[in-house]
Amino acid sequence: MRNAAILAILLALGCGKDPVAGREHAAVGEAAAATPAPSPGGSLVRMSLSPDRGKIGFIGAKVTATHEGKFERFTGQILVDPEQVARSSVSVSIDVGSLVILPAKLQKHIKSPDFLDVEQFGRATFQSTQIALGEAGQPARITGNLELHGVKKSITFPAQIQASKDAVSVKAEFGINRKDFGIVYPGAPDDLIKDDVLIQLDLRAQP
Repeated sequence: MRNAAILAILLALGCGKDPVAGREHAAVGEAAAATPAPSPGGSLVRMSLSPDRGKIGFIGAKVTATHEGKFERFTGQILVDPEQVARSSVSVSIDVGSLVILPAKLQKHIKSPDFLDVEQFGRATFQSTQIALGEAGQPARITGNLELHGVKKSITFPAQIQASKDAVSVKAEFGINRKDFGIVYPGAPDDLIKDDVLIQLDLRAQP
């Protein structure tokens, strides 16, 4: 009985440690057929993404704590039409093994087969299939295929996009359910890991 009471208290305290609370969850569906990205030319400008100009991060949580991490190595490009941003496209490739999170013991565990299994699934990729601009100050909505942990799904998430012929910035925060991508390790019985993970994007692309 005493152990059950302690567990109940921990679970109750953990309700407040939800990094996705108040944020939108990405809509998840079956991966869409990829469409070839348009070639640069005319009003379309190719711009590159790199860790020097941005961040791909995440926050995960368990009952007793939250942990913030990021990926130190990724590449990508944005083909942008500053006059018609909805014609643009974005692609990103992430070196999953470049994940950094504290403490070091946790970093090693997340890279293991219990979680991301970086030995087998060393890269995660995203390729947009649609960009829909928001109205009246609302965020844009980016849809694309995310492949993570060997599972490919279509996701749609809100983003703030600013585009010109000289640079593009994309900022977004949204939740995903790790189990949608086959990451199902539950954690310790008295310190369960939350299914939802907050994804944080702060990217700037330049020609």
